[in-house]
Amino acid sequence: MKKYFTATAFAALMVIPLMGCRDFLSEKSDSRLSIPDQLEDNQAIVDRYFLLGQYPNSAEISADDIWVSDADFNTFPNESEKRLYTWKPDYVSLAVSSDWQTTYSKINIYNNVLFNLEHYQIPQAENVRGQALVLRAAAYLEAAQIWCLAYNPATAAKDLGLPIRLDPDMNIPSFRSSVEQTYRQILSDLLTAAELLPNDQIAVSRPSKRTALGLLARTYLFMGEYQKAAQYASAALAIKNELLNFNALNPGSTNPFLPIHTEIIFPLSRVNSPFLAATKAKIPQSIYDSYENNDLRKQMYFRLDASQNVLFKGNFSGGTARSASLATDELYLTAAEGHAASGNYTEAMVFLNALLINRWKTGTFIPFTATDAQSALQIIRKERRKEMLFRGVRWADLKRYNREGAGITISRIVNGTTFVLPPNDLRYAVALPEDIIQMTGMPQNPR
Repeated sequence: MKKYFTATAFAALMVIPLMGCRDFLSEKSDSRLSIPDQLEDNQAIVDRYFLLGQYPNSAEISADDIWVSDADFNTFPNESEKRLYTWKPDYVSLAVSSDWQTTYSKINIYNNVLFNLEHYQIPQAENVRGQALVLRAAAYLEAAQIWCLAYNPATAAKDLGLPIRLDPDMNIPSFRSSVEQTYRQILSDLLTAAELLPNDQIAVSRPSKRTALGLLARTYLFMGEYQKAAQYASAALAIKNELLNFNALNPGSTNPFLPIHTEIIFPLSRVNSPFLAATKAKIPQSIYDSYENNDLRKQMYFRLDASQNVLFKGNFSGGTARSASLATDELYLTAAEGHAASGNYTEAMVFLNALLINRWKTGTFIPFTATDAQSALQIIRKERRKEMLFRGVRWADLKRYNREGAGITISRIVNGTTFVLPPNDLRYAVALPEDIIQMTGMPQNPR
């Protein structure tokens, strides 16, 4: 199942978009030759992670939170994104870059930082090392949701995972690991980082211990290890649990949220795409109708266009860019779901209601109750979808719900043709770009 590819082929994947940062990186084939050996230089590289490329949009385009009109679909230029939107079994890479390419470019930079800190024996480097580990883990976790099947303990040891690059030396051959190995690496990076990082940083843009704990909670949730998901979500909330009261926001604002607000743990945004554009990506009416009138999310998240189509305005990025941020609301939902799935449904509803009372018009919220774990899970997952629109988790949620037997089929109609994605379909692991397959000889995701 493992397929190796050469350093030359791997180098073809890397487009290092970090230039001009005190000439940290030259265009030499072995980037280690020019990487700095001072702590402040490596911190500067990590601080400029936004220049390393925003987070991928493949999962967001593939999920069922949006639809686009036929007229817009027909004018969109990128065939690769059209194929994602219609769940085609193959994938044609963009001419210049792709989610795959930008993901591994970022990972290579974090590997360079980690190499520097160890190789040059840079003192007092624990904080920077922890930040780089969090960023690498976050990149791999996002990638696993796109190019891997849902984590299934019964098959994870043989399911195709990601190429795990841990060293910047491109002469080291790479291969596709298993899904099990992929997740174990993510967990290893995050667990190590949590021991190295302070609870909070001087800037929210730097990963903190709370970031590492929050990503551990997300990882364990995706894996279906619910007790650990609740454990790490609660640990992150123990550091800070403050929520934003939506009653204090302006529902008439074009962008109700500031780029940095009290719930943001780690701010990230996604690569732009016409499929996700503020005026093109329409929200299914069924989602909009699921909000009660006193639920302030209905006003803060949505607006109607001239044709009464529902558009999303509630980006946690504070603008039109789609958010990939880790935030406190997700921790409450993860703690709630983790407790419910573990049978502790009373505690689960405590976490859920603590979140929702800050989302409803003052004096109108009636706390949810559940009579058993299953009813609690249904309520929590419904509220998770309503809370986490355009936060990059729906595709992963569909995969894990179907892994557990939810039987969710999603469909789209484009130019009169109906496209259907059944539960647990192999297309839930997006095809690797064809040019990457041709260059490297790595096995393609099965179809």
